[in-house]
This record gives sequence, structure tokens and C-alpha cells, in this order.
Amino acid sequence: MTRAHTVRAGHHTVTLHRPDKPFFPPSGHVAAYSKGDLFDYYRAVAPAMLPHLRGRPLMLERHPDGVRGPRFMQKDTPDHYPEWITRATVPKEGGTVTHTVCDTTATLLYLADQACVTPHRWLSRVGRLESPDRMVFDLDPAGEGAPPEVFGPVRTAARLLGALLDEVGLPSALMTTGSRGLHVIVPLDGRHHVDDVREFAKDLTAHLAAAHPDLLTTAVRKKDRGDRLYLDVQRNAYAQTAVAPYAVRAKPGAPVAVPLAWGQLDDPGTHAARWTIADALDQARADPWRGAFRSPRALGPARRRLRALAG
Repeated sequence: MTRAHTVRAGHHTVTLHRPDKPFFPPSGHVAAYSKGDLFDYYRAVAPAMLPHLRGRPLMLERHPDGVRGPRFMQKDTPDHYPEWITRATVPKEGGTVTHTVCDTTATLLYLADQACVTPHRWLSRVGRLESPDRMVFDLDPAGEGAPPEVFGPVRTAARLLGALLDEVGLPSALMTTGSRGLHVIVPLDGRHHVDDVREFAKDLTAHLAAAHPDLLTTAVRKKDRGDRLYLDVQRNAYAQTAVAPYAVRAKPGAPVAVPLAWGQLDDPGTHAARWTIADALDQARADPWRGAFRSPRALGPARRRLRALAG
């Protein structure tokens, strides 16, 4: 077993323990990857990833024995974490929970050493926890096929949703989930209560599903969906999270949730798990979200436009 080694990240040092420990089994033509590979990927992608993490409470998906071992979904920050890691104590029913906040490369690397494969972020920031600045639509395909096999309906749904968002005056950005679907993300001005954001998302997807009833559904129960794609807005709620941009998923082959340019939907090779830790950095360097979040919007004008469309 390779010995631990220490790296410098900003003002702090982080030790990587057991770097050659197997973490991701191979998948098809994609190689197996180790804990050290995960650590090295997060070190390289940190400049692109950190702007999407800073100031946001995290839920940490940890796999101490690799992705085939037990999974732990960690909200509370353990006492043994270094004092230089930012924390955010937030209210919950019956008390509080102290989340980790990832503001620095050192924190991201420390979490990787703690076997955090996937950080899931809040859609709001510390100081305005009930007022999200992101609205997320999760496009969840029906069936049990592999990501390339089920991506056709996801591609179609993304185009339909993007067109409707354009029609009501809301900008949007695309992200693969690293699993089977896509997230469509809308930048908000952070002035609306999370309940209002969720209600708008429900109204918008209900309108879209009604216009395409054979393709799309908002049915929460799987048995009611049939073979239609599910327009999921459940992440738009207090304390709910969404997988962070450039996060690795706990699946064979180490797929990554990567931002996409809208034009990349036209590439027949694009699917939800297309990128892995071997090439996601190339996508980050291309900066597919350049300018996408410069003009966050209020929902009032969009709500009025949606009502007008609905007659």
C-alpha cells in the first residue's frame, strides 16, 4: 500500500491517506480508479468547481471503502475536522445541523481524503438559506437502460424545457448528472422564498407536461409515469440539495456531473455519463457556462408570462 503523502493547498496542508486504495471499478472501456485518482481530479478541477460551492452548505456522500462499499450521507461536520474548514449551522426541525462549506481547494482535498466522492450543494447560500439563487429541474428518464440508451428522451425534454424558459424570459444552463439525466439550472436573484420558487417550478413543468402528455410527466409516483420522462422539481425545497457541478458520481468508471453548452446536446455522443475523471477537466477548461449566471432573474415577470401562455 502506497504511503500517505502531504500536499500544500493555499495556506494549508492536506494529507492523502492510502492513495492507491481501489475506489471505482472499471466500466466497459473506462478504467478503474483509485482514491488517489479522485484526490488528483479534485485538485485539478478546483478552480472551476469552487465558485459553485462557496458559501453553500453541503451534504457529503462518503464511501470509505470505495463505491462498492457502504455509503454515508453526511450533513453534520465532525468535531475532528480542521478548524480552518468553514462551517454553517442551520436550523432544522427540532434543532440545528452544522454543515461543511467548501470555500477552498484545501477543504475540497480534505473531503476527498475523507472519502467524499460526491458533494451535494444547497441551492441557497449562507445568510439567505430560505431564498435560493438557483432553480433546478431534474430530467429523469424512464426505464432501466444505460445512460446512452435512455438519453434520447432526456435530450428532447431539455430542448422543450429550455425553449419554454426562453419564452418566459429566464436564462438556463445545462449539466449532466453523471448518472442518467440532465439538470436544467436557472439563475435567480435570491429574493424569492424557496416555497415560491418551488411553486413556480411546479407550474412551469405542469404547463410543459400538459403540452406534451405522451412524452413528459410530473407524476411523483413511478407507477404513474409509464414510459414518460419525469420533470422533477423536488430539489427546490428548504435543505434539499443537488449534485455539484464537476462532482464525481459514485459509480463504476467515475463519471462526472459536468456543465454543458446548449449546443453540445446536438452531439450524438453526449449523454449523462459521457465524462469521467479522465476527461472532465477538458470540459471545465472549455468553460461551457461562460456568462450563464451573470444576469440572475426575478420570477415575477416570468410568472406573468407563464400565466399568459396558459391563457
